[in-house]
Amino acid sequence: MVVSALALLLALGTTALAEPLRFVDCGSKDGSIQEVNVSPCPTQPCLLHKGTSYSINVTFASKIESQGSKAKVYGEMLHVDIPFPIPEPDGCKSGIQCPIQKGHSYSYLNKLPVKSEYPSIKLIVKWELVDDQDQMLFCWKIPVQITS
Repeated sequence: MVVSALALLLALGTTALAEPLRFVDCGSKDGSIQEVNVSPCPTQPCLLHKGTSYSINVTFASKIESQGSKAKVYGEMLHVDIPFPIPEPDGCKSGIQCPIQKGHSYSYLNKLPVKSEYPSIKLIVKWELVDDQDQMLFCWKIPVQITS
């Protein structure tokens, strides 16, 4: 009986790690977000460890057609957006098959590197994906804490 209870607890724990994040939609106009995952981030705020890279997976449906897309990432502190460089801003090289078609769902995949020189601080990560007209396909925010 103890073994099966332990197995159940382990199974529940593993499921919790894969849960989609609670996020704030910050202006998705040309698309609708279905799910946001940051891995690993078992609890919120996400603890982002310096020197580590995190996987980002956003499932969204497009409301428009677009030849391309570009990601813009910010650290929001005191309502000020500070640009946050990512290795690949081109959405068409991040899991999205371009051209983007209206009514189709896409899985956007990218990495969020947390550099060692970043300060240990709580902030909001704001992630935007814009279409070829610079309109918002999606925009989401989550709270994070950068830590050593």
